[in-house]
Amino acid sequence: MRTQPVGTLDALARRLRALPPSCGPVRLVAVDGHAGSGKTTFAGRLAEALGGAPVLHTDDFATHEQLFGWTKRLRTHVLTPLARGTAARYAPYDWVERRFAATQRRLDPAPVVLLEGVGSGRRAVRPWLARLLWMELPDRDSWRRGRLRDGPELAAFWDGWRPAERAHFADDPSRPYAGELVLQRKEGYEVLPGPAAIDGNIPRPHTA
Repeated sequence: MRTQPVGTLDALARRLRALPPSCGPVRLVAVDGHAGSGKTTFAGRLAEALGGAPVLHTDDFATHEQLFGWTKRLRTHVLTPLARGTAARYAPYDWVERRFAATQRRLDPAPVVLLEGVGSGRRAVRPWLARLLWMELPDRDSWRRGRLRDGPELAAFWDGWRPAERAHFADDPSRPYAGELVLQRKEGYEVLPGPAAIDGNIPRPHTA
């Protein structure tokens, strides 16, 4: 039997705002999925539905040498300050210059902050999450979209990315802990109950 939708984007925004804070005063919500699955676009739309919620990108913390080795930077510069109720400050990585920017960005605590990127729902981050959303698009379809988006100039990057992403999700899967699955349709999005809503694997807020 087909899983029933759980509402519109506006309805999802209302549910997220109603969640208890998970990282100090912040409801931190991860938007995870395969590269090319539409996470950035969806996070932007959801941020609008939330009245202008800040969107944090894991690409600002990853590097060419550490595609998935960004947890410590995220925790030090963002999660720990937000958990104290203070502003986060971080220098985003420049993927063209291959270095971190000299100027820091400031992220103030907000009722909801969206964390968007591949692996944003990893086990080291889940204790800080109020909710995990998963973009429901198979890896091959996602990667095909990503390659078309980025063009032949980044073909070598994608050749290295695919095995790295496979290895990450094999060791540290996010989808089983998703409260909602997000499907992109021709017009808008469809939001379905995720595995965690059925199995009870909803992230528990960070309390330390």
